[in-house]
Amino acid sequence: MTALDAEAVREALLTETDLLADLYRDCDPTTPIPTCPGWTLAQLVGHVGGAHRWTATMVTHRSTENIDYATVPDVRRPRDQQAAVEWLRDSARQVITAVDATGAEVPVWTPFAGVRPARWWIRRRLHEATGHRADALLALGRDVVMAPAIAADGLSELLDLIAIGAPWFAAPLDDENTLTLTATDSAAAWSVARSGDTVTWTAVPAAATVTVSGSAVGLYLLALRRISAGDARLTVSGDPKVLDTWLDRTAF
Repeated sequence: MTALDAEAVREALLTETDLLADLYRDCDPTTPIPTCPGWTLAQLVGHVGGAHRWTATMVTHRSTENIDYATVPDVRRPRDQQAAVEWLRDSARQVITAVDATGAEVPVWTPFAGVRPARWWIRRRLHEATGHRADALLALGRDVVMAPAIAADGLSELLDLIAIGAPWFAAPLDDENTLTLTATDSAAAWSVARSGDTVTWTAVPAAATVTVSGSAVGLYLLALRRISAGDARLTVSGDPKVLDTWLDRTAF
């Protein structure tokens, strides 16, 4: 359960963005977001919706280079709260529409290892939405409720990005150290090992220098550095310093 199929990713992008929009409708836009220091809830919503629209523009233009964010049409969040809710919802739909119109396999610029098929962006935008919806819920003192399959896919996608390595991430494991994450609410597992200057991972559980067990959502939030390794929802066994090093070196 560590990967969603293409249709599930499309549906989840819309669902997760809609859930964030629903949250924004009924909350104070000036609410601070502690996990994104300096941001308010309004700024978080503006970031997610604006980046959705930036992505849709790059895909539509089949751009193999970065596009200036400021040149994207309607990239700024409306000041009116209800208008911002609808703007955010539509932003996710623009991503789907752009990929469908352009072609899923058309190469488009990404900040990770150059150009990739346009469909890559749907999954990336999904997990920007999942991570930031979690930020909003945590800021509001609410439980982060997310389908285990979506959280598991978010963790897999994050590990894929970390495995790309430089210039984004220093090697997060020292030589001979390994990390295994085990979901207690599914059969999902992620076993990570050092490989040259970066890491590789498999979905096969393995003995490791440090192992973390918890729900898929808890593991995802830990990997995003949204909760600490000492959180009651997690169990850590083995060398905790290896986990500390991993978290220190994988700040996104």
